[in-house]
Amino acid sequence: MNRKLTLAAAMLALAFPAVAQAQGLVRGAEDGAAAGRATGGPIGEIVGGAIGAATGTVGGILGVDTRPRFRSYVVREGRPSYTYGEEVRVGTVLPSNGVTYYEVPAEYGASGYRYTVVNDRPVLVEPGSRRIVEVID
Repeated sequence: MNRKLTLAAAMLALAFPAVAQAQGLVRGAEDGAAAGRATGGPIGEIVGGAIGAATGTVGGILGVDTRPRFRSYVVREGRPSYTYGEEVRVGTVLPSNGVTYYEVPAEYGASGYRYTVVNDRPVLVEPGSRRIVEVID
């Protein structure tokens, strides 16, 4: 049984590079790993992280239906864009100075996150770490 779980985890891990840029990957992997660890120990953590990453890519934090409305909201607000010299992607930690973060209105269901605009792209950010958790395209 452990051998099958290890093989399944290894196969799922090989799929990660293909979806590494997908929205929700990091959060899905973290949540899945935590749930797997709680129920199945180290093997559960590996499998849970892989499955959580795969399912996290589907909707992201905002969800498929909310993203276009949120993007329109950000455009209407006309927030200035921070110029960042590297690729804007999930997992990027933004600098502590020069970036302004804004509250996400409750109607978008992303409480606990802030948003900003980086290289003309709206992004959701974890306020404590300044890590991008979702890029809104």
